[in-house]
Amino acid sequence: MTSHGTISDGERRPSPFKQPRAVWAVAFACVVSFMGIGLVDPILKTLAGQLSATPSQVELLFTSYLVVTALAMLVTGWVSSRIGAKRTLIAGLILIVIFAAAAGSVNSIAGIVGFRAGWGLGNALFIATSLAVIVGSASGGFAGAIVLYESALGIGIALGPLIGGLLGNVSWRGPFFGVSVLMAVALVATIVFLPKTAKPTHRQKLSEPLAALKHRSLRITSIVGLLYNWAFFTLLGYSPFLMGIDSPIQLGLVFCGWGILVALFAVFGAPWLQRRFGTPRTLYVNFVLMAIDLAIIAIFYTNPIVVIVCVIVAGAFIGVNNTLVTTAVMSIAPVERPVASATYGFVRFIGGGLAPFVAGLLVTAFNPMVPFLLGTATLVAAAIILSTVHKTLTAADRGEIAQPVITELDEIENEDPFPGAVGIGNSD
Repeated sequence: MTSHGTISDGERRPSPFKQPRAVWAVAFACVVSFMGIGLVDPILKTLAGQLSATPSQVELLFTSYLVVTALAMLVTGWVSSRIGAKRTLIAGLILIVIFAAAAGSVNSIAGIVGFRAGWGLGNALFIATSLAVIVGSASGGFAGAIVLYESALGIGIALGPLIGGLLGNVSWRGPFFGVSVLMAVALVATIVFLPKTAKPTHRQKLSEPLAALKHRSLRITSIVGLLYNWAFFTLLGYSPFLMGIDSPIQLGLVFCGWGILVALFAVFGAPWLQRRFGTPRTLYVNFVLMAIDLAIIAIFYTNPIVVIVCVIVAGAFIGVNNTLVTTAVMSIAPVERPVASATYGFVRFIGGGLAPFVAGLLVTAFNPMVPFLLGTATLVAAAIILSTVHKTLTAADRGEIAQPVITELDEIENEDPFPGAVGIGNSD
């Protein structure tokens, strides 16, 4: 095992699924959190029809959520380094519970968009800290932690549309209330199973995530993440309008199939491809294949069957990209991982947040072909830009890049898996 968790070819890789209870509690909360990404997909057309909204207005549900998540990423480390990882996780979960329920209680698109923004704030506090906690406390090293995290992402993305479709078939309010209830369960699990965390040894400055962009390797991989997420959320946000499906359940099943491929290729496909071909080569090919997939949607956007098949197939490419781009960022960033996570999250979610809204505008101004061609172009650009750090990524694959010592990350005290009657006041 190298100093930063890369495993050589001669070593046996430990299972990423043999974890302490604390890790499983956070992973479960991650699943529910990531459900929020695809949860609204099956009800987009329903919302547009019942609330008299345009596609561009409906796409703001993604934009407000993800842009606020991106901006809040800049302060998550500052908050966590002052109140501790556990309290930060709990604060994020509480905000999601409140704002998800509030989004289901209003009667206008503007209201839902506003409460989704608050949801995004809670999401940022949770996901940035959860990645740091999982990386810091998971058994099996860094690579296993990333696989576990991406597994939670894939499962959440797969279940989100399915649950959104089932609840949305009853009422468009159902998915929002459903996430609120599930997040309340995740909140209790986090309070109960996550041991108290030690006092932070270093208080992160507000300027650190943006200052980290001065490092070329982190800047380049973050830009790659932005370009890839632009294509990802163009597909996720606008494709429901091209499928010719009005039923939330049927839309949910389509995106559930897509999400299953995301999960499978994030957990099993990406690690195998990385070992077989290396990170950079795998990503080059994967970006190009996903670009072809989006180009086919652009050309045949009037054919619902083609769109549906391409969306489901895209799950395989997205699963590989999610795992390997995140691994690449965290492996070669010359800053501590909590800072790298915040920096990368900020940049990539900006792309993910703006893409669906811009897609709606481009469709209004031109036709549905244009946003998907733009997504095709961003994927090709991502491959080209990634090639400028090819040698660094190859060195990371060989375990030749040592990571800075983590000081911001609170260490988990694992000797007591059921810390005191575990209220918020018992965590630091």
